[in-house]
Amino acid sequence: MRHNKSFNHLGRQSGHRKAMLSNMASSLIINKRIETTVAKAKALKMFVEPLVTKSKDDSTHSRRVVFSYLKDKTATAELFRTIAPKIADRPGGYLRVLHTGFRQGDGSEMALVEFVDFNEAAIASAPKKEAKKTTRRSRAKKAEAPVAEAQAPAAEEAKAE
Repeated sequence: MRHNKSFNHLGRQSGHRKAMLSNMASSLIINKRIETTVAKAKALKMFVEPLVTKSKDDSTHSRRVVFSYLKDKTATAELFRTIAPKIADRPGGYLRVLHTGFRQGDGSEMALVEFVDFNEAAIASAPKKEAKKTTRRSRAKKAEAPVAEAQAPAAEEAKAE
């Protein structure tokens, strides 16, 4: 029974689970998107989002804390150099979990985990706000009046001759 258990143990002992989540998080940070099972994706989301929040503050302490979780220099550097500046204004919800169907071999439900701000296809297809068009009705009337007045004296001069 899972009385008062606050997270999914994923059928692994703690050392194996921590190592697996660390490796998955490093792969996600480096590749910006990975495919895994839904249960692992949800656990990974709970593992990575606090690390991304810590990366907003680029200090030695936060780098050491994040490195203690990831255990990968390149992933830590990538997180602080490229990901943190891009998500600096976002208050949370850095990852997206998309359900992709079922795995062929054992039928487990699969998901795609990706960073929200790094999906170029979704960013490109987002509706762009168009500038509001201004009407030219009032300008057109004002512009015609001086032209008509300029033609009137020329017409009077032609009649006088």
